Amino acid sequence: MKQRNYLVMLLIISILFVGLLAACNAPASPTTQPPKGEAPAAQPTEKPPAAPKPAEKPFAGTELTLASMTDQYVTAFKYLIPKFEEETGIKVTLDELGYVDLYQKLTADFVAHTGNYDLMTMDIVWSGEYAQNKYTLPLDDLMARDKDQLQMDDIMPVAWTLGEWDGKHWAYPLAGYANVLNYRKDVLSEAGLEPPKTQEQLHEYAKKLTKPDEDFYGIALLGAKGPAVAQDYMVWVQQYGSSILDADGNVAINTPKNVEILKAFGDLFQYAPPGATDYWWDQRETAFRSGKVAMMEGWSIARAGYENPEISSVVGKVAIALAPVAEGVEPKYGFGGWGIGINADSKNAEAAWEFIKWLSSPEIQKEWIRHDGAPIRRSTLEDPDLNQEYPWFPILLEAFDKGDGDYRPRIPQYSIIQDALGTTVNAYLVGEMGAQEALDQAQAQVEETMK
Repeated sequence: MKQRNYLVMLLIISILFVGLLAACNAPASPTTQPPKGEAPAAQPTEKPPAAPKPAEKPFAGTELTLASMTDQYVTAFKYLIPKFEEETGIKVTLDELGYVDLYQKLTADFVAHTGNYDLMTMDIVWSGEYAQNKYTLPLDDLMARDKDQLQMDDIMPVAWTLGEWDGKHWAYPLAGYANVLNYRKDVLSEAGLEPPKTQEQLHEYAKKLTKPDEDFYGIALLGAKGPAVAQDYMVWVQQYGSSILDADGNVAINTPKNVEILKAFGDLFQYAPPGATDYWWDQRETAFRSGKVAMMEGWSIARAGYENPEISSVVGKVAIALAPVAEGVEPKYGFGGWGIGINADSKNAEAAWEFIKWLSSPEIQKEWIRHDGAPIRRSTLEDPDLNQEYPWFPILLEAFDKGDGDYRPRIPQYSIIQDALGTTVNAYLVGEMGAQEALDQAQAQVEETMK
C-alpha cells in the first residue's frame, strides 16, 4: 500500500515538472493572426538614435589674428573681443598699428602669401587695390549664403563703399566716418556767429576768431607731408565741387580749378596754430581738444572724445555741423572710414566671417558705439537710446545720407595719387613751390608711375 502511494506521488510530481518546463519555454507573447482579409498589425520597432545636436561652438579652438589701425574703434575691439571669445571659443589676437605701418605690413603679408593676418581693417581707399590684386577674400558668396542673418538692408548705402569695388565686396562695413565741422559753440556764440554753412563763411570766421596774442586760432588743419595733407586737400577739392579725376576716370590733378582750391586751402593755414604744416591726425585732434582752436573739420569718429575729461579740456563746449561747401555747390559730404576684410590666404576664413557677422549685428553695434566704435547701420543712427547719449547722431545721419565715398578715388592707383599729393601739397604749404607747380609735379609723378 505504501509502495503504491509512493508511485502515485512520483507520477504527480513528474507531470507537474513537465508542465512547468513547457511553460518556461513558451513564447512570451505569441503572434496573433489577423482576421482573414485584414493587414497584419504593425509591430513595434527599435527607436532610431537621436540626431546629434549641432555644436554650439563649431569654431572653438580656432585662433585668428586681426591687424587694426589704432583709431578710436580699437577701444571697442578691446572691449568686445573677450565677449566674442567667450561666446564662440575663437581666440582673437589684436595687432594695433599706425596708418603707414598697417598698410606696409599688410602689403608685405599679402605679397609673400604668409597669411600672418586672418582679418584686417581696410581704409576705404584701399578697396580697388586689394580687389585688383585679390589680396582679400570676396565676401559675396558668404553674404548671399547668410543674408537672413545679416540684415544688410539696414546698413547705410554709402557704408558699402567701405569695401566694394567693381561690383564685389572685398571688405565688410566696419566703421563709417562723416567729414563734419567741429566747432566751439561757446566761442562762436560769444562772437555772435552761427556755424558756417559755406567755405566762404568758414574763411571769414577763421580770420575773425584767430587771436595769436592769446594763442588761440580759428581753425586746425592737416599739413604733414604724406597721407595727412593729401587727404585734407582732397576734402577741400570735394567741398568746392571739384575732383582729381575727370569725367572719364582719368587722373586730372592740375586743373585750373584745383589750383585755385589749393590756394584757398593754403590760405587757411595763416589762421591755424603754428606748426600746422606738420600736423598729422593726432596732432590736429590735440590742438582742438586742448582748447586753442575754434573750428576743425574732421572725421566724426572723434566727436565722442571731446566729452571725455581725461583727454579733453573742451567738455560741454563742442558741437558739430555739416561740413561747409562752396557757394553754389550741391551739398555732399566726405565719407570715409574702415571696412574689415579676410585675408585671401587665411586658413580660418569661416571663423573670420563668424567674427564679422557677430560684430556687425544690430545688437552688438550698440555696444560697439558705446565703446568708441563708429556706425554703419541706420537703426544705430536712429536708435532712441543712442540719440540720447549721442545727440549729434541726427547730423551724422544726414551726412551719411548725402555721403560721398569717392571723393578720395577708390581706384587701384589711389596710393600713387596720395603719395604724389602728399609731397607736393606740403611743399606748396611750406613755400617751396607755387600752387600750379605743385599740382603739375603731382600730375607728372602720377602719370610716370602709372606707365
